[in-house]
Amino acid sequence: MIRNIVGSVLALAGATAAVWSPFRAWYDGRPGRDYRVQDLFGGITDVRAEVIGSILLPYAFAVLVTVVGVVLRSRLAVALAGLIVLGFTVLWMVRVAQVQNGLSLDSQGRGLGDGVAMAVGGGVLLLVGAAVMSGRRPSYRARHAGRVDSVPPATGTRYDENPPPPPPSPPSDYRPPQP
Repeated sequence: MIRNIVGSVLALAGATAAVWSPFRAWYDGRPGRDYRVQDLFGGITDVRAEVIGSILLPYAFAVLVTVVGVVLRSRLAVALAGLIVLGFTVLWMVRVAQVQNGLSLDSQGRGLGDGVAMAVGGGVLLLVGAAVMSGRRPSYRARHAGRVDSVPPATGTRYDENPPPPPPSPPSDYRPPQP
């Protein structure tokens, strides 16, 4: 139970970081909410996105998957949410690197911003949360399926409908082997 609580807290913290990251600077001071989802598949452009059509959309979906995974105690759903966050972040990084001829980070605040770090950190926290969670326990029926709780009845009892035949007797001319 403690593992599920700790894993759920880590997963929810990761989901919060992931959904907050588009509101921070991603590259050269441009917030993540300005990148369109279409840009991830067709190439980064200077066109600004509406908030609902921005990179926030896949992260909001990942938060929804995380919440469902935490409520159902599903490690798979939480891990899937982490992969969604990391996948879209890496896809964004690849697309920006194609346009900018590489990614940079310098001391003047140009290059990768803290929004990317929050997205990567959120995705990693989601994966760690999924790894820490113990998940759902199988139902009582599944845990006890095929379990033998008692000793089989002795032969000749009223519960034994077909008693086994008696062992065959040795032949009358049988002699034990001589050493």
